[in-house]
Amino acid sequence: MSTQDIAADLVALCRAGKYDEAGEKHWADDVLSVEAGGGDMAEMRGKDAVRGKGEWWARTHEVHSAEVGGPYVNGDQFVVRFTMDITNRETGQRMNMDEVGVYTVKGGKIAEERFFYGG
Repeated sequence: MSTQDIAADLVALCRAGKYDEAGEKHWADDVLSVEAGGGDMAEMRGKDAVRGKGEWWARTHEVHSAEVGGPYVNGDQFVVRFTMDITNRETGQRMNMDEVGVYTVKGGKIAEERFFYGG
């Protein structure tokens, strides 16, 4: 699959609420996932680690609504914008989340994903 094909499919799956399926289908076995905020999950490498991060996020947050924008493709990279109305289940805090993911494709798989958060 081309970068454009992967990007379009990932966005379609995310718009359908199939975030886990999108990752499983498109991540490289040694995918690197980098979060902007630091902490224990600032950098995760490998499908198992990144899958675990996603499972933690799903357990910890209730999603009231979500929009997925893009993809915006340039060469072997693409950007996707995620805006979500979520509640943190641990704190009860409801918030609007605005982030972009920058994805790098190598060998027909997503080798790296980096997330940046809006203020």
